Amino acid sequence: MRLSTLFAIGVALLHSTAFAAGIETRSVSFQNDGVTLAGMLYLPADYKAGEKRPGVLVTGAWTSIKEQMSGLYAEEMAERGFVALAFDFRGWGQSGGNIRFKEDPAAKTDDIVAAADYMTTLPEIDAGKIAGLGICASAGYMAAAASGNPDFTAISLVAPRLHDKAIVEQVYGGADGVSRLIATSREAEEAERNGQPRMIVAANAGANVPDPLLYRTHSRPHPAI
Repeated sequence: MRLSTLFAIGVALLHSTAFAAGIETRSVSFQNDGVTLAGMLYLPADYKAGEKRPGVLVTGAWTSIKEQMSGLYAEEMAERGFVALAFDFRGWGQSGGNIRFKEDPAAKTDDIVAAADYMTTLPEIDAGKIAGLGICASAGYMAAAASGNPDFTAISLVAPRLHDKAIVEQVYGGADGVSRLIATSREAEEAERNGQPRMIVAANAGANVPDPLLYRTHSRPHPAI
């Protein structure tokens, strides 16, 4: 598989000031691991029935849903002539999933793979020209999903959060801090299974406490740990 980085996509986004009129949107859905995932397809204003355009799969940062970051970038891509897809990961937005609002890198990566596979079936998309556009945390998920995957011919990463074990430990308070996060995650998952979901604060601008559990916790650490 040829995998290249489309710098032009990211550069074009930075210089955009307005959306083109007439972009068509269509609600879509697809399955992954027995869960229905909800998406929004963006078609260029000049798209004509029967055409096959290059496709762009867009994913956003932690906690964002398709009506926010990924949808904004997807509409920008449609303005530039691409057929773009933004979707909600399992457990987020309008997608299914029993455990809600869980930041699970492995599951999100798998959902990206399923989304790309779904795009190859759409009549509006040239299945040989699908690019991934990952933003912030999902940049790492996008890179992992595209690696060795013939559905992708290119990827572009915007403000990518790419990290390894050493960086994770530095950000989350060393090995002890990471261990506390893992313990908190497992406790929260057990509470969810017992019908007592817990809300773990991911960010709090008003908190002035050094414990990363209070403001950086997400449900599961990066697979590199």
